Amino acid sequence: MNYVPHSETDRAEMLKAIGVGSVEELFSDVPASVRLARPLNLPGALSELELVAALKDLAARNADLDQYTSFLGAGAYEHFVPSLIDHMLLRSEFYTAYTPYQPEISQGTLQAIFEYQTLICELTGMDVANASMYDGATAIAESAIMACEQTRRKQVLVAVNVHPDYRAVLKSYMHGHLVEVKEIPFTDGVVDNDALKGMISNQTACVIVQNPNFFGLIEKGAELAEIAHQNGALFVVCADPVSLGILKAPGDYGADIVVGEGQGLGNAVSFGGPYLGFMACKEKFTRRMPGRIVGQTVDRNEKRGFVLTLQAREQHIRREKATSNICSNEALCALAATIYLVTVGKEGLKQVANLCLQKAHYAQKALTAIPGVKAAFSGPFFQEFAVTVPKDPEAINRSLLGEKIIGGLALKKLYPELTNSMLFCVTEVRTKEQIDRLVAEMGGLA
Repeated sequence: MNYVPHSETDRAEMLKAIGVGSVEELFSDVPASVRLARPLNLPGALSELELVAALKDLAARNADLDQYTSFLGAGAYEHFVPSLIDHMLLRSEFYTAYTPYQPEISQGTLQAIFEYQTLICELTGMDVANASMYDGATAIAESAIMACEQTRRKQVLVAVNVHPDYRAVLKSYMHGHLVEVKEIPFTDGVVDNDALKGMISNQTACVIVQNPNFFGLIEKGAELAEIAHQNGALFVVCADPVSLGILKAPGDYGADIVVGEGQGLGNAVSFGGPYLGFMACKEKFTRRMPGRIVGQTVDRNEKRGFVLTLQAREQHIRREKATSNICSNEALCALAATIYLVTVGKEGLKQVANLCLQKAHYAQKALTAIPGVKAAFSGPFFQEFAVTVPKDPEAINRSLLGEKIIGGLALKKLYPELTNSMLFCVTEVRTKEQIDRLVAEMGGLA
């Protein structure tokens, strides 16, 4: 066992201490019939130099964002990540810290989380934010649990144009809570208000919408909030935090709980994770929130300090009284979001969001000028948009990949009615030259 860093003398001493004569004797209880009587079918050992070369060769087989131009979004977004963020995250006091169980020696971590919560509240227009969730999908599910506990109702309405993966996680969570989940249809890509009015009842705990929605379209949030509140239901908004640089905060159009995926705030796409979910709500729902809430206080010397104000998870209180069984918080990813927001500032975030908006609209206008390519929906959108194409979207994507372009998401697997539709994403990192190249390739394929 060359991978074990113990010498023969070390092993002999350990065997002697436990009263066993050999390693073979140590495993004598394992029947010979189930033991592997030959070496493992693995390649031979490599030196560090050889190993690095081998791993680089394997990594080069991936279509990564350093070598390919991506127009794929759908929940994972390529935004610019300032180099400052990695330099800060890799400091040992942040990178190795696990969780602030002891506030007296965790002041730095607690302050960072407090600042994160404050920034999320400013973005969303809410009163209170928690110390981050696993991701956007579980944040939606946890918001539904909050609403059901608050209203004592057992039905959740969620828009069909909420991210399909988020809806799948929501249904899994609600199954265990014996909560009925119904999906609100859309018309021209946005929530059908009349359908919602026909579905909502005095048993509905909450109405969940995504804004911008999965197709990138802007919902009429105030109208949806009014329908929910007229029926005693809470209004939950899943928001793109970057879009809040230019869009009205959900709290300003009636949201009771705001959740979402925070990956776009200083976290790389990273093949899908780790990410962080954010959650914020009105103050009156604070005690229903899952996870942790960090608060600011003063010590006996009147100096500012930070504490875990609320920990309503089952690790800290009785299971039947807990709001959630969420375990680890995504503190390192939340710290990246905090550094990002502080670095770009209010005007910077507004500029980033505006660039996403303008470049996406430029791309949509150019693509729909290609014969046979049409806009799938007519409403206003942020950084994502859907188009219908005259050929199979998956075939188009295969051809684009050959040109080192990662194309849009083929929607027919997720929405069978949207045959030959593709969802494109254009963020601030895409250049005019890259967009024009996509349009030229698409024109040739069409």
